[in-house]
Amino acid sequence: MDTLTVFFNNLIDLTNEASPWLLMGLIIAGLMKSLVPTNILSRHLGKGRLAVVKAAFIGAPLPLCSCGVIPVATQLKRSGASPEATSSFLVSTPETGVDSVSVSYALLGPIMAVYRPFAAISSAIITGMIVSTNKSTVDNNSSPSSKSCCHSAKKVEEKPCCSKNPPPAPTFVDKISSGISYAFTQLIDDLIKWLVIGLVFAAFIRTFVPTEMLSQYGSGLPTMLLMVAISVPMYICATASTPIAAGFILAGISPGTALVFMMAGPATNISTLGVIKTEMGTGVLARYLLGLISSAIAFGLLLDYLLAAYDVNIIEQMGHSQHLVPHWLAYICSVILVTAAIKPLRTVLLKVKQA
Repeated sequence: MDTLTVFFNNLIDLTNEASPWLLMGLIIAGLMKSLVPTNILSRHLGKGRLAVVKAAFIGAPLPLCSCGVIPVATQLKRSGASPEATSSFLVSTPETGVDSVSVSYALLGPIMAVYRPFAAISSAIITGMIVSTNKSTVDNNSSPSSKSCCHSAKKVEEKPCCSKNPPPAPTFVDKISSGISYAFTQLIDDLIKWLVIGLVFAAFIRTFVPTEMLSQYGSGLPTMLLMVAISVPMYICATASTPIAAGFILAGISPGTALVFMMAGPATNISTLGVIKTEMGTGVLARYLLGLISSAIAFGLLLDYLLAAYDVNIIEQMGHSQHLVPHWLAYICSVILVTAAIKPLRTVLLKVKQA
């Protein structure tokens, strides 16, 4: 099989891996926009250290991957969440979740199943605190689209929403429909460029940088830095990273080094980094990477130290698990997302449906 074929097969596989979680993320983001008042999000996830902690704990149990979390975090930011809270959410959500914890228990044993979410939540809080030191954040909440027309500088009589006879309040079904429509039109249009770039780059990494090569470097800080360099641009979700990490450990890499891969890989990829830069600015992006990478390495070193100090052998606790998403469901999700992402095709299908 030639290299080009391998590349396209990897691209299809990565798209199928990402699509169920991305689809879930888009739906959650759309429903969040239509059902959750923005004042609630801005109140609980606004500025301050408590908002960072809340965001970390809110994101930790959600079963969203590094692509699926992007639309949700984008909507959080546009709804009033601060950059530090959004960054905390972006770290904790893809690094761990109820699905990845269960797979971690099955593949890596109880110690890793407990330590992994602890490290993910802690690194999210650390990253959020570092981001909070940024003083030149891009504030996209002040965009014209986010302002009420009643607060415009123009005369209020020109704005129909300020009239004495406002339109009837939308029903619950109307809100659901509006949220889904927003998710699969405006939101996916805003994100698709970085999602495509990220998946293509991830396919390139998977094709030309096989993970088996890492096992020859052993363990320690240099190997952890190499793991960071490879995993940061790569797309991989927390659940999918677990069997790869198990393979690393079986090949001779330390559990702490494998943990660095499980933390840095899911929380970063080209798509995530591009959206952070667009939504919150270069200063936030730099601090996001600093907080994430430094905390991942720190918790990796701490894990190796504790395992050595207490003479714990992780390999003895390791087991096996299977894929959580059937292949047929992943293909269906991919088709839905591709259809929604191609605007002319989406428009034609909507016209046919309305007719």
